[in-house]
Amino acid sequence: MFSFDQLRGFVAVAEELHFGRAAERLSMTQPPLSRQIQKLERVVGVRLLERDRRHVVLTAAGEAFLIEARRLLSLAESAPDLARRISQGSRGTLRIGFTAASSYGLLGDMINSVERQLPEITVELFEMVTKEQAAALLSGEIDMGLARPPLDTDLFGSRVQLRERLLVAVPEAHPLARRTGPLSADDLVDVPLIMHSPIKARYFYDLVVGLLPIAHQNVVHTVSQVMTMVWLVAAGRGVAFVPASATGLGVAGVAYRELEGLPENPVELHLIWTHDSPNPVVPRVLQAWPAADGGGS
Repeated sequence: MFSFDQLRGFVAVAEELHFGRAAERLSMTQPPLSRQIQKLERVVGVRLLERDRRHVVLTAAGEAFLIEARRLLSLAESAPDLARRISQGSRGTLRIGFTAASSYGLLGDMINSVERQLPEITVELFEMVTKEQAAALLSGEIDMGLARPPLDTDLFGSRVQLRERLLVAVPEAHPLARRTGPLSADDLVDVPLIMHSPIKARYFYDLVVGLLPIAHQNVVHTVSQVMTMVWLVAAGRGVAFVPASATGLGVAGVAYRELEGLPENPVELHLIWTHDSPNPVVPRVLQAWPAADGGGS
């Protein structure tokens, strides 16, 4: 195998086309430089230079090898700096898990912020429900997540990234859509309801059931994704409780109404990571992407 010193010697001779000038450029004498080139040619197995007492000329093989030699030397020179930047978290890959609902605005803002402040970090995205994100974080499949509480604080650090209202999505043709003020729970007593899955959308299910007297006999569909709920509402299948960010979906045929008696912003989305994350990019991203309220755990 050839050495980097041999490559540097060859590149110097190929660029100077003169052993004496190349040796001076490398701060060495001509005989050891000639031996370097001879050893390199033996390893490569072809003649790279044609030389006599007055001329040095690259062979066709030498011209092709020069391109690769320069590339290898460039990689060797940049490798230490690359390793330092990766170790410091200024370069590398960040794998983010996200719930479908988080992609309605926050996810794009986060990627744009990371791209502006840490342009050498590549972001990879994986759509997962919160339970899947927690498992993927622990197995090392992802580095961070945008997920719903509650979370095991012994395993995960978290920051609230978004707090938003809980709204009622109503078919535009329904009489409730024409109401100007907030709706009450009594208004929904006999209305078909599209409900969150208690298994795959446990956060929203627990939130809604904890805040409202749900008449389960009115549930006509149970689904896991907010997007699906909104499309079912647009089809006139019933009403649904959705986060305010769902209004950004732009689905035609749906009106969104406030519901009285709810806390101001009960829906939360958290940025999560493992306390012992081995990826040095994670702390850099945490610096670049602040919490919604300036706090975290």
